[in-house]
Amino acid sequence: MTTDPLTPAARALCEALSAGFPRPEAGPEALRAAARARLGAIPPTPSVSAHGVPVRVYEGPADPVVVFAHGGGWVLGDLDTHDRLCRALAARTRATVLSVDYRRAPEHRFPAAEDDVYTALRWAAAAYPGHPLVLAGDSSGGGLAAAAALRARDGGGPPVAAQLLLYPALDHRLDRPSARDFADGFFHTTAHMRWYWQQYLGPCGDPRAASPGLAADLSRLPPALLLLADCDPLRDEGLAHARRLSAAAVPTQVHLHTGMFHGFLAGAGLLPEADAALTTAAAWLAPLTG
Repeated sequence: MTTDPLTPAARALCEALSAGFPRPEAGPEALRAAARARLGAIPPTPSVSAHGVPVRVYEGPADPVVVFAHGGGWVLGDLDTHDRLCRALAARTRATVLSVDYRRAPEHRFPAAEDDVYTALRWAAAAYPGHPLVLAGDSSGGGLAAAAALRARDGGGPPVAAQLLLYPALDHRLDRPSARDFADGFFHTTAHMRWYWQQYLGPCGDPRAASPGLAADLSRLPPALLLLADCDPLRDEGLAHARRLSAAAVPTQVHLHTGMFHGFLAGAGLLPEADAALTTAAAWLAPLTG
């Protein structure tokens, strides 16, 4: 009998989140419905149009402005599924968090989501002049944040002060050991991730261009903090990205949370590790608070 690598509390939450969650062949609408099934009441929160991209605004008293891209495999997440996480991030960091309602696949394939996050970043620079800008996101949104950082570097701005990547999706190949070792039984499966990539890219998308972890040059990027889960199919691509950032002289920190699964930050208030991860993010951003 093998020992479960998840902590007991993480296993309980993992099983609760997995219960009734469809396999990818159920299709986008079934997965979207499942992602929203457990949502409670969402407090009223102001929204704005960022050059045509809807953005939900969580105002904070500190200087940083965090442009946040939600996860969900570019297909099933939305502003409501990540409302609790964005509120928790804003509360811990005291920053203003701008949650981007980017266009989703398969209706809108790559690079639509990436375009929208970058558009929101450029809008934020104009709407909050003088405030340090942070790109952040979880899972597929973490990949979009990393991609937007590359665009800002290569496209003449705006300047980005930091990138906060929460178990990001960075590499379409899914060929590293963690994608095999945690393929099933840890909520987010490798099969789901392969299907998400298929929806995002479609038959004509360029997988390498859509994979920020495969960018040829990672130099001159903003400092990065990667918060990773040990029992996650995406763990190894996150670690590989951190190594490449460091090799390119980008100040990089990695916090690998043992006994945790992909999406564990949804357990803020339930999992001590999730609360610790948010505390880490707040402490890392503290030098930007002015």
